[in-house]
Parts: sequence; structure tokens; C-alpha cells
Amino acid sequence: MIVRLRSLATRWTTAVPVIAVVLLAFTWGRDLPAAVVALVTLVLAGSVLAAVHHAEVIAHRVGEPFGSLVLAVAVTIIEVALIVTLMVDGGAKSSTLARDTVFAAVMITCNGIVGVCLLVASLRHGLAVFNAEGTGAALATVATLATLSLVFPTFTTSKPGPEFSTAQLTFAAVASLVLYALFVTTQTVRHRDYFLPITRQGKVIDVDEHADAPSAREAGISVGLLGLALIGVVGLAKGVSPTIESGVEAAGMPHSVVGVIIALLVLLPETIAALRSARRDRVQTSLNLALGSAMASIGLTIPAVALASVWLSGPLVLGLGPTEMVLLTLTVVVSSLTVVPGRATPLQGGVHLVVFAAYLELAVNP
Repeated sequence: MIVRLRSLATRWTTAVPVIAVVLLAFTWGRDLPAAVVALVTLVLAGSVLAAVHHAEVIAHRVGEPFGSLVLAVAVTIIEVALIVTLMVDGGAKSSTLARDTVFAAVMITCNGIVGVCLLVASLRHGLAVFNAEGTGAALATVATLATLSLVFPTFTTSKPGPEFSTAQLTFAAVASLVLYALFVTTQTVRHRDYFLPITRQGKVIDVDEHADAPSAREAGISVGLLGLALIGVVGLAKGVSPTIESGVEAAGMPHSVVGVIIALLVLLPETIAALRSARRDRVQTSLNLALGSAMASIGLTIPAVALASVWLSGPLVLGLGPTEMVLLTLTVVVSSLTVVPGRATPLQGGVHLVVFAAYLELAVNP
């Protein structure tokens, strides 16, 4: 039975990326009727899951913490591509899309994913145990990137409104890349052991005993299929984006909800992967996925939209409003208090989830 299920999983994750690219070729640049939109949405969701599956295969081949890094970067590439493609055709109404999506990713990862993983792990195993040194370093990097890219534009005066001037945007983009590269070096080379799962006695777990690593051939196939899946996700998402925006407007919700939907879409598979690790008592891997995705979302999205702003018309609004800044500050404070002990109870998970629920409520009803 297990072999049969694995065979079925292999077949659908191979077929869906190919189907997505074929469907993209037939729908590109056309106005889509409701039935076709429903089909595209279904294939789009399957492509996201297939992309993350193949990222996980590659991650299993290279091991931790490289695996979490591969998955985070793959998901962020999807997010960045979606943002840029939507901004190209969105005009002035898409001026805040990058800010809304990046902030949504930070809230989803640092509160939603972290909260549910801590809650599941602590309820299942008594306590959620992780390495405070590695997690603290990741949180500090996320907080710095978020402040430089999303808070400072609200207070700068070189340009009217919550926008960066060209020089300031260039600095923010370069600083984001430098900090992200420095963190990746720390995570994978200098202090790799800080980001590995640990036992309740604090011993580092450097071997995954659950399954044999895929062969080089299997990993190579997954690299190709991951590329196809990413192309399918980006293209199909652009096709259904008018429907998403129309639905948000028809519901009377703020346009910023579009950014929330994009972030939820691309981070759902990562949430599933983090939950799997939490259930196995590998909370450090869950936190690597969550905070790594937040970091990659800022560290890669801001440089990408900065580069895209060269040919995009209209303003690029990155500065957060007062409500969002309060939520970001609360998230950083709560996360710091969670990380310091290196272990968490269901209470910490519940606190993060309440902050996340408050974010969703205020996004829909500002």
C-alpha cells in the first residue's frame, strides 16, 4: 500500500507541472470564462504543491539546513514572480502590492506558521524544543530587514508619501541582499549546527533516520520539474489575477487583501511542510522554514521590485501604516520572548496565533 501511494504521488507531481505549462500556452493573454478560471485555479494549486514536493526532494538530497533553504527560496521565487507580473499590468492600484504581500508573508510565517507549529509540537510532545541561537539569529535578521524595507519609508522625507527615493530604494535593496547572503553563509557554512534540530537534552540531530535520500538522478529530475512548476504557477496566477482582484472589490474589501491572498497561496505548502516537521518533533526545521521564508520574502522581493521599478509606471509604496507597524512591533517582541528560552509551551503557540488572527481581522476590516 505504501509503495502504491508513493508511486501515485510521483505520477501526479510529474504530470501536473507539464499540464500547467500546456494550459498556460492555451490561456496566455486571453480573457478567461468562469469555467476555465476554475480549471486554471485547480491546476495552479496543484502546481504549487508539486513545486514544493520537488523542492522537498531536492532538500532531502542535500540535507538540513540546506533543505529548508531550498524550500524557502523556491517558494519566494514564486512569490516574487507573482508580485512582479501582477504589478506590470496593475498600474497605480498595484503600487502597494509588494508591501502588502511581503508584510503578509512576515505575519503568516512569524505568527501563523510559527504559532501552529509550536502549538502542535508542544501538545504532541509536551514541549517544543529548538536552538535559541540559530532561531534568534534568524529573527534578528527578519526584524532588521522588515524595519529597513517596510518601516523606514513611512518616515523618510526625501520623497512625499511612504516611498523611498531612488537612492534610498537602492540602499534598501543592496542591504537586503547583503543581510540575506550573510545569513545564508552563517546558516550553511559558519554555524550550520545552530540550525539543526536538537533533542530534549540539547544534542544536535545531524542525521535524518526516516527515509533514504533520493538518488542524484531523482534529484535532477525534480530540479527540471520544479522549474516547470514555477513557470506554470507564475503564468497561471497572472491569468486568474483579474478574477481575484474583482472578487476582492466585489466583496468590498481593501485592495491589500490581494497581497494577503497571494501570500497565503504560496505559503500554504510550506505550512504543510513545517507542520510535518513539528509533528516529528523537529521544531527547529519548522522554524527554519518559517523564518527563512520571511527572510527570503523580504531579502529577495525588495531587490526584485526595486529593479522592476525601473520600467514599471506609477509609484512604489513600501511604507507601512500605523496599524501594521504596531502589529510588526508586537510580532518582534512576542517572537523574541518565545525564542529566548529555546523551548515553548502551547501558550506561546496560542499567543502567536492570536496575533495572526488579529492581523487577518484588521486586513479585512481596517
